[in-house]
Amino acid sequence: MSGHSKWANIKFRKERQDAARGKIFTKLIKEITIAARMGGKDLDANPRLRTAVQNAKSQNMPSKNIENAILKGTGELPGVVYEEIAFEGYGPGGVALYILVTTDSRNRTVADIRHLLNKYGGNLGETGSVSWVFEKKGLVLVPKENYQEEDLMLKAIEGGADDFKVEDEYFEIYTKFEDLHTVSSFLEECGIEVENAEVTMVPQNMVELEGKQAEQMLRLMNALEDSDDVQNVFANFDIDEEIMMKMQ
Repeated sequence: MSGHSKWANIKFRKERQDAARGKIFTKLIKEITIAARMGGKDLDANPRLRTAVQNAKSQNMPSKNIENAILKGTGELPGVVYEEIAFEGYGPGGVALYILVTTDSRNRTVADIRHLLNKYGGNLGETGSVSWVFEKKGLVLVPKENYQEEDLMLKAIEGGADDFKVEDEYFEIYTKFEDLHTVSSFLEECGIEVENAEVTMVPQNMVELEGKQAEQMLRLMNALEDSDDVQNVFANFDIDEEIMMKMQ
């Protein structure tokens, strides 16, 4: 899981920078809209929407933007109808890719994803070709600077977490995906700052990359993450973190 954790942390640092420039708001609004359309606007009855709203607030999204996104999702305000699609494919070196998109034009998005994969040494696969590589989990990020590892780990376990990992800037708390909001809310009720909570796909095996393939893979990940239609990208590559940092 090392490569997954390295990229997740680098990606989240990049998202915080993007948030300062307003770039992340579009993806957050899409997630809120989809969550409200699928599960209704009642936060207490819709865990996915609660998590989406929580993440939007953590990125300082104005309350009016959040409210409008919810109302567009429920149809109470006019808005674009988005479709969720999962693409599966391969990157350089046979790396498995699971790409989640939210789009208002399936044909455009298929063409865009195929183009990016081909450009950076990958290819689009069939449904089910790589999903077996990943396990769906909940992931909660807590800043390291304010908490002691042992104290937080005990609280996480008490709240129902499955796993606990220490990274450079964050404690990573893994949960069953259906328990994500429960664990995140428990930690917040204990006075713990949750910086991000999301459903993630954790790879069960890793592909080590070096040299040109490593560079191609990172360029591909950045290109996919920068796409307006892509909500999240999961991959099972393992690359030295120094290489990752140089490529950011």
